[in-house]
Amino acid sequence: MSRVVFLTGFPGFIGRRVVQKLFAVDDAVEVLCLVEPRQSAQAQRAKNELILEHTRELGIEGRLRIVEGDVTAMDVGLSGPEYRDVTARTTEIYHLAAIRALDAERRRMDAVNVAGTESMLSLGRAMGRLSRFVHFSSAYVSGDRTGVVMEDELEVGQSFRNGYEASKHRAEVLVQNAKNDLPVSVIRPAGVVGDSETGQIDRFDSVYHLGMLLAGSPAALPIPLGGQGRAPLHIAPVDFLVDAVHVITNQSWTLGETFHVVDPNPLPVRRVYETVAQLAGRKMPRYTVPTNLAKALLRIPGMERLSSVSHEAMDYVDHMVFYNSRNTSRALEGSGIACPPFEHYIQNLIQYVRDHVDASSGPGSG
Repeated sequence: MSRVVFLTGFPGFIGRRVVQKLFAVDDAVEVLCLVEPRQSAQAQRAKNELILEHTRELGIEGRLRIVEGDVTAMDVGLSGPEYRDVTARTTEIYHLAAIRALDAERRRMDAVNVAGTESMLSLGRAMGRLSRFVHFSSAYVSGDRTGVVMEDELEVGQSFRNGYEASKHRAEVLVQNAKNDLPVSVIRPAGVVGDSETGQIDRFDSVYHLGMLLAGSPAALPIPLGGQGRAPLHIAPVDFLVDAVHVITNQSWTLGETFHVVDPNPLPVRRVYETVAQLAGRKMPRYTVPTNLAKALLRIPGMERLSSVSHEAMDYVDHMVFYNSRNTSRALEGSGIACPPFEHYIQNLIQYVRDHVDASSGPGSG
């Protein structure tokens, strides 16, 4: 039976990597990428790049289709014939589309993250061949909880520090409630940084890239460390996330389960700061300040632009929470896939950002 994947979130950073992985491991898979019309040109460029980079080894031309639509629209914006084709042939859904910027407008965030997820669940229910619905949630649905958070915990009376956390929580509630009639697997990453080998990343904003901001922006280091630096910094490279998702979604027992795809041994924030400072040839700030004061400093006009760290993101630097990843550990056992230690890839992240900054500040860059 032919395998047809319907994916949202392309050509985003993680979405593109998931598409690459699908083609790398399956020389017959067809991938349909739902893309908003305003992103169609960007998606086509990304498709062409994938074909140029991998066509000999992957043969993806003709098996990667860009389908214009919108998760916030009726029938996700598909025309009648497109809707019938998608619902008749799709075997798997990978739902990655979301707004992750902490300062995004709440109404738009709810429309995409919550209503968009509801629309994708409705689409899944119309598919006669659907074998798996992979929902990319977030570890941060735990909100302001502290201590150990288990993978089977979701609604425990927590509060939320921003609209991103609240909207992703509401979206996951919808997905978890759909487990009785849909073959759901929920993926909860924390902070996703660049590739552990190349350092590559395509954006430098939002909580998903907090680790990159700290690791790659020397200007961020003079900002005093918020809190005492004892809390863990939950970051993991994108290649680990994508490889782990592949292993997880190819085991039958993982249907109906939730997975924290995180570094099981996160370093404390101070250790991260010290490592980055050493590699960047800078002195570690000798003093710390309360987190609220650090956030206030970052609210000074122009300071966030200079530091590359938003005041909202500071909430994740001084938060004593640990994400238990028992399900993920079980799924990855014997696969050879494991999150590399921070010290093994931080130099690659820093070098990539240095190269990016040099390129963007070169002649003609404006």
